[in-house]
Amino acid sequence: MVRARHIWVTAAALLAVAAASPGAAVAQSQPPAHARASSASDGGTLPPGWRLAGGRGAPQLEWRSDRPLPMGDARVEFRSGGELLGVPRPGRDGHTFRLPLHGQRAGELTGLQVWSGGRRLDARTTAGAGAAVKPPAPLPANGVDPGEPGAYRTRTGEYSLNPVRLPGLPAPVEMRAVVVAPVGAKGKRPLALFLHGRHVTCYKGREDATGDWPCPAGMQPVPSHRGYLRDQKLLASQGYVTVSISANGINGQDFAAEDGGAQARSSLVRLHLARWADWADHPGTAPEIVRRAPRVDLSRVLLIGHSRGGEGVNRAALDSLYPPPADQDGYHGPVRWRVRGMVLIGPTVFGQNPVPDVPSVTVLPGCDGDVSDLQGEVYVDGTRAVSDGAALHSAVYVIGADHNFFNSEWTPGQAAAPAEDDFYDDPQHPDPVCGKHAATRLTADRQHRAGSTYIAAAARLFLAGDDRVRPLLDGSGKRAPSADPARVLSHAVGGRRGAGFLPDGGVSVTGGRLCDAVDPSPAKACLGQGAKGASPHFVPWGIDREPGRHAIALHWTRAGTPARVTAGRPLSLAGAKALALRLFVPPNTKGTQLDVSLTDASGHRAKLGRVGVDGLPGSERTTSYWAREIRVPLTAAGRAGLDLREVKSLELTPRSRSGRAWLMDAWGWRAGTPAVRAAALPRVDVGRATVDEGDSGVRTYHVPVRVTGHGSGQVRVYVLDPATGRARDRLVTVRPGGHDIDVPVEVRGNTRYGTDVSHDILVKAVHRTVVGSYRGGITVHDDDPAPTMTVTPVAGRVTEGQSLTWRVSLSQAVDVDMSAMFAVTPVTGPELSTKDVPAAWLRDTAGAKPDPERALSKVDGLWLWTDIPAGRTSADVTVPTVKDRVVEPEESVRFQQVDMRTGKPQPGGLVLAGSVLNGS
Repeated sequence: MVRARHIWVTAAALLAVAAASPGAAVAQSQPPAHARASSASDGGTLPPGWRLAGGRGAPQLEWRSDRPLPMGDARVEFRSGGELLGVPRPGRDGHTFRLPLHGQRAGELTGLQVWSGGRRLDARTTAGAGAAVKPPAPLPANGVDPGEPGAYRTRTGEYSLNPVRLPGLPAPVEMRAVVVAPVGAKGKRPLALFLHGRHVTCYKGREDATGDWPCPAGMQPVPSHRGYLRDQKLLASQGYVTVSISANGINGQDFAAEDGGAQARSSLVRLHLARWADWADHPGTAPEIVRRAPRVDLSRVLLIGHSRGGEGVNRAALDSLYPPPADQDGYHGPVRWRVRGMVLIGPTVFGQNPVPDVPSVTVLPGCDGDVSDLQGEVYVDGTRAVSDGAALHSAVYVIGADHNFFNSEWTPGQAAAPAEDDFYDDPQHPDPVCGKHAATRLTADRQHRAGSTYIAAAARLFLAGDDRVRPLLDGSGKRAPSADPARVLSHAVGGRRGAGFLPDGGVSVTGGRLCDAVDPSPAKACLGQGAKGASPHFVPWGIDREPGRHAIALHWTRAGTPARVTAGRPLSLAGAKALALRLFVPPNTKGTQLDVSLTDASGHRAKLGRVGVDGLPGSERTTSYWAREIRVPLTAAGRAGLDLREVKSLELTPRSRSGRAWLMDAWGWRAGTPAVRAAALPRVDVGRATVDEGDSGVRTYHVPVRVTGHGSGQVRVYVLDPATGRARDRLVTVRPGGHDIDVPVEVRGNTRYGTDVSHDILVKAVHRTVVGSYRGGITVHDDDPAPTMTVTPVAGRVTEGQSLTWRVSLSQAVDVDMSAMFAVTPVTGPELSTKDVPAAWLRDTAGAKPDPERALSKVDGLWLWTDIPAGRTSADVTVPTVKDRVVEPEESVRFQQVDMRTGKPQPGGLVLAGSVLNGS
């Protein structure tokens, strides 16, 4: 993310309006004239900073931030009453966001909020300045440190190929990359490909930047792809060939993509891999830097993605194993590579569709100010029970790291283009964990060094098969000295973990609570009320409740009160060396102690031992309710004669006087990294169809869903109500070529003008399936002509002290709110001035003061707004005046209708004209 200071214009008029779900908007922390206009639907006043715009039957909801919001990777979301309204499009001014209202009415917009990455944007927090937080003690050093440079010198160069066209993106996308390769390495070498995230695309100088594509004249592309050179050089010194690809063309166009650009990024990654496969077969056709590099072994590919690039490489790995629908894909050739693993750095996961059978390491920055909910944890939690579970999925939590500093081109003082620290810190209320001077906060250099080290650890494990680095990634509690002084913690699922107690797997709980990861009810939700911060384990998915996602919550007020978790059927822990629990306690707490016991199917019980767990450093602004991995040896179970082949229940008994804890899961664990073979699974892709409403009759359409691949599996389907956003869900078993996901949409034709309405569904993998395009539906296009809007003066010539009033009317009632906006324009002759209207009205309408006295046409931001509610045919617009003792001639005022997409006068538009007579 970057705060680009000179690309933003202040006029609401210059906003681009999207026709699809992400839109752009204007508003201010104090609503100006166009936010405080007269309306016939004043029964529901919007909060400060919000307004309705659009007009002509295309209503749009606008919000304006009081500070610029940099372009970043997390989505900005509008919510109403706790439900997701949609993803707005950002305006060019960096402050404003606009969302088309498909089927919602102004009166239904209650409890409006703006969220991004799990953080609310329209309510400034003053939390901070709490007690200083110390970093945890360093872990023991691992026997092998992957952050140490290797023996090879390195060579760096770039290639630039012809741009490519990708589905859904109007402008071509660049095929540009920087290569760093070892010098003198013999034989074929593994390939590591980097993909950066969503950032500004073009810049000029140190302050001027934009998200446009192609770059405007006089600006040059931001070299985001060069931000991982430090990581590339470390890997190349160790014998890997590395390439980092540019994706500005996607960043500048993905605002309208339903998946946030994931499929486009996947296509770009695979287009580059295909070129490397071509060059491996025909070296003479390769760019110079590729010809001078060692030959690559494309059976050993590591994908590294940052932010939206993380979701992009996850989709590329998915598409490489399970081909996507051809009409959605930008690559149509054979797969001549094998992805052995992924590193996902502060990634987004809008689709919550991780690839279960490709090993991964997800880096979670503890001070991420962009993807601040750390939703990348889903790449670990979301793989459980989906496939065979052999692939290791690791989460690496870097205390004190922000989002941007893993890329030097997003780092102030190192970047060519404008850059910033994405963790916004109020100087008056510095965050005790992530403030710039906090003891736990990492400098940019220390953060990047830690990132390089753990990328190298993943390469060494997934590509070189060196199991000695696994303890850095799988929760074994080791550290890499090269990453010092960073405090890096890890946990994992998969690998050589066997059967386990999984809250989503039909367990029963006594002495604790089987809680819901996502639910609006505090009594059901896992964190509930009183939590100081957030948990990445409980990231929502655009719906207010999500069945099938659980944890086990413990809350005790005296020691010795056990919580028991009983499996639906006995588990076998035979062959396991330890029980691995993923468990967390509130941030900043110390010394929580729990006894861990197992009981077998015959009722024999064995106490395995006592464990201690501390909370992560955290504040109200951090996502620090994150599970630590705790291992308890199973030796005591053997001594007690427990039958590990038939384990029935797990018992946690607190030995601290009071406290809280949450158990994510518990597994039988043993050392090692097994070979992974991708299972043959069905793949589900949801499409979108647009149909005309028609003038009469009832038609039924079905949401387009394709199931390809092999075998059968289970998904959960969520059907969203287009009016409320609430979801109904059901489990569905799917098979390739089948029509198991059948969602009918009934469309009733009429001749009343309205908005387009989207009937959407979401699909998530549950067991033995993968999901590509996770969201789609039927969009019903309203094909009726818009009514004619006219203006009639109600009181167009008044005496001072009275109000000018105009009636804006429709030729017929329609099914949506109809709006119009008017800008004040100069008149010929004496003009109404700032002292001819009430000072309070001028302040509330334009944010202006009467002094110095000036014509109303000289007041910046003086707009009038009217909204005619659905089902009604008129609304009045008024301008109050004041009576004074000054003898004046007849004065006039004129307002011209403007196009709310451009702010410019609308040709042939309506006019509000009036005059005021002297009353003295």
